[in-house]
Amino acid sequence: MDKYGSRLYWHIRRIVIVHDDADDVLQNTFINIWKNIDGFRNDSAFYTWLYTIATREALTYIRKKAKNNNISLDELDNFFTASVEGDTWFDGDEAERKLQNAILKLPDKQRVVFNMKYYDDMTYEEMSKILDTSQGALKASYHHAVKKIERFLQE
Repeated sequence: MDKYGSRLYWHIRRIVIVHDDADDVLQNTFINIWKNIDGFRNDSAFYTWLYTIATREALTYIRKKAKNNNISLDELDNFFTASVEGDTWFDGDEAERKLQNAILKLPDKQRVVFNMKYYDDMTYEEMSKILDTSQGALKASYHHAVKKIERFLQE
């Protein structure tokens, strides 16, 4: 927890947006890691395995949140945008706020890929293992995400 907690928290936070939600997902992530530690097979780096669990937990959480609140994922994106605007934990400048709002307009997969590449500086090979997707598909997702963000920022 000490070694990876902060990195996982910020990875999760960029997906679920809200601080309290990120704390809940991080806790669930560490519970799953603890329960499944015997299942780690050394096929990949340990943090890759951790990020895989964290990513799945975060995506599952936002889908459950949308379902439990009886709203679409598009409406949830609007909620996230409002959360960034009013978040007392957010200390970024206006440019960072605009970037975050642009990222929130992306589909889930593109948002996750963009965050992993831009913020976590992950290679496509690492992302491929975490997301169980081909490197080519990840490159395409990242490219499309960047183009959408550029368009949003130019508006």
